Amino acid sequence: MLKTIRQSATFKASPHEVYEALMDSRKHSQFTHNKATISRKVGGKFSAYGDSLSGTNLELVPDKKIVQAWRANDWPAGHHSTATFTLTPVSGGTRLNFYQSGVPAKHYAGIKQGWIEFYWKPMKAMLETAR
Repeated sequence: MLKTIRQSATFKASPHEVYEALMDSRKHSQFTHNKATISRKVGGKFSAYGDSLSGTNLELVPDKKIVQAWRANDWPAGHHSTATFTLTPVSGGTRLNFYQSGVPAKHYAGIKQGWIEFYWKPMKAMLETAR
């Protein structure tokens, strides 16, 4: 059984700064405190948290949208979810709307909480401290 995660977060940073935090290997590594290698091309590969997370970029619209085939290394072999990050300018910053479909049910709770704890909170801290 597969599940879907829907979340949103608001950052006091421009859509460009949020996009770069997600897509720039150095900035991504900075807020996760773990190695990230991220291609900036459609069809390019990425990995984060060492090799705990990996996948392929499916669609990239700079400063607006990222769509990735995404997987955790403890998922069934070959299984990928689809993670979509949509960035919208709002007063004082950026609203990130996140949608991840195809998450294995047994991993759903951990992945859902993981986005909050290991992505949105540290991204917010890095982006808002830089101001």
